[in-house]
Amino acid sequence: MAPTGVHITKDDVGSCTNPLKFLDQDYQELHQNCLTKNTKYIDEFFSPDNSSIGKGLLSDKDMAKVTWKRPSELVTDPNFIVDGASKFDYAQGSTLGNCWFLASIGALTSQMDIMNKVVPAEQSFSKVYTGIFHFRFWRFGKWFDVVVDDKLPTIDGKLIFVHSKTSNEFWPALLEKAYAKVCGSYADLESGFISEALMDFTGGTHMHIDLKQAPATLWNTMECAFKSKTLMGCCSPQGETPENTVLRNGIIEGHSYTVTGVFQVTSEGNSVRLVRLLNPWGQGEWKGAWSDKSPMWKTVSAEDRKKCLSVDDNGEFWMSMEDFTKIFQDMDICCLCPDFMDESSECHWTSTYIIGQWNAGTTAGGSRSYTETFWTNPRFRVRIEKLDKDCARGQCPENILVSLMQNRESRHRKKLPNFFIGFYVYDIPPGASTFRLTHKYLTHKSDGFLTHILYFINT
Repeated sequence: MAPTGVHITKDDVGSCTNPLKFLDQDYQELHQNCLTKNTKYIDEFFSPDNSSIGKGLLSDKDMAKVTWKRPSELVTDPNFIVDGASKFDYAQGSTLGNCWFLASIGALTSQMDIMNKVVPAEQSFSKVYTGIFHFRFWRFGKWFDVVVDDKLPTIDGKLIFVHSKTSNEFWPALLEKAYAKVCGSYADLESGFISEALMDFTGGTHMHIDLKQAPATLWNTMECAFKSKTLMGCCSPQGETPENTVLRNGIIEGHSYTVTGVFQVTSEGNSVRLVRLLNPWGQGEWKGAWSDKSPMWKTVSAEDRKKCLSVDDNGEFWMSMEDFTKIFQDMDICCLCPDFMDESSECHWTSTYIIGQWNAGTTAGGSRSYTETFWTNPRFRVRIEKLDKDCARGQCPENILVSLMQNRESRHRKKLPNFFIGFYVYDIPPGASTFRLTHKYLTHKSDGFLTHILYFINT
């Protein structure tokens, strides 16, 4: 059976340097039009009104108080970016539970090459200002340029959602507005997975790791990832209630954090592997071993202490790798290319996008439990070429990373239900160039079966 789907190759259209225009809006054209007419831009596709906030996020009483204001109406000297973009620039709003998105921003600011792709830096409130800004996001195989006006929702003169700790800096609020536009509304940003935004910021390869079944090589993987252009985040387990309960150890239940670094220190003659995390609230930290005020820091060299330790309540903290895997539930690594997974600098991975679909009644065959229909699922053949000597040295020639994502039929992120989707990996016998994946081969309990990956995707 031939594979059901289309192979996508990377061409110039839809690339980061030549992105598609989201909702057919051309930033340069709209900007020039405002200059010609000497007017301030107002976005017709994401109007500064209640429809852009969305339903269920604010009470009727608060919604009636909302006023959309441009930054120049809030401060006398608005700036897009002040002294460079930083993971400490912003704090989460009190009414929107989008820590998954803001934790991704924390990761984004650690890789300025990627940051400059998502947040074009030439934007300003002074030079040829017309009230229009734009950002770039990767969406299911293509990059899009997203235009917004700079009218922001406020109550009593204060921003409702994300805000900068520097009162006259507005890139975080405008970036959040652009992403809310892509997702449908601010309300559509409520609750999510950090992997969603990490993918939309990079268009790269995604790895999801269950920390309760973490491989022994995880810290090494994280160390290599940290040294490359890679974004990382994690999530704590959800408690018995949907509220973000702060535990006695300082960790927040059901909350997303940015992984901002890894470091190895020597404490009393023993090597200790540490992980650094950032709370997107901008405050509130871990209180256990290796926290800011932990006596463990007195056991390391003054050099390491100076390099790592900060006692500011800025939301960033260290903890041991053991505590990290014990306390947190899962983590996500998103990279432009998974080259970091191989020790050899000669290794360069290649990637391919394949688009397919499940059709009810024909190709939606279910899991291996459904032996009569499972074999009808869409399937794709992958050939792994032999590695050259430099790359293969110390590596596994069969190294492959498969990542599955689901496109949304609706622009509004929260309007579709959750689905279980996944994939199975099989080994085709050597030399079987015309081998057919038969019903018997796919459903037999031992033949060829390698692994099964199941995702719970919020669509």
